[in-house]
Parts: sequence; structure tokens; C-alpha cells
Amino acid sequence: MASYSLSIKPSVGKELEAVGSKADRQRIVAKIQALAVDARPRGSEKLAGYEDRYRVRQGNYRIVYLVDDDASVITIYKIGHRKVSGNHAAFYFSSR
Repeated sequence: MASYSLSIKPSVGKELEAVGSKADRQRIVAKIQALAVDARPRGSEKLAGYEDRYRVRQGNYRIVYLVDDDASVITIYKIGHRKVSGNHAAFYFSSR
């Protein structure tokens, strides 16, 4: 498995700060760090309409990210509560 570098959009920092508990934030950060080792972990889902964008769950939150295999970079696009992110197209497609 290749190792990837992480790139995080500035808006993700704000979304992470909005996460309810410190324990949830720590688990989300750990999941993001784990993506650097395994870009497509078990449970990750490819987003329809994209060649390179995926989502992965961490507890009640979803992390949306882009995988650039050529440059070995993962870009974290969004973090959202499942209640909000559910199947709402606006959550996934607003940063196209």
C-alpha cells in the first residue's frame, strides 16, 4: 500500500470544531490520519458522479475526501453529521 499525504480544506477545520464532543473530534482526526495509510479502507464508499471522491463513516459523522493516486494526495473536503449529510445532494456536491 502506498502512503499518501493529507490536504485539508480550511472549511473542514470549522466543521471539525462544530463536532459535539472532544471524543468524537479525536476519533474523526484518527480516521483522517488513517486515510494516509489506507486511502480506501473497509467501509469507504465511492460517491456517484465522481471518479475520485469517497466517503467514510466515523461514528455518526461522515468524512468526504478526494483521492489523487498519481500525486499520492488525499484531500479532505467535508465532515458532517449523518443526520445532515444523509442522502442530501447539497452536502456532497456543493464543493464540486
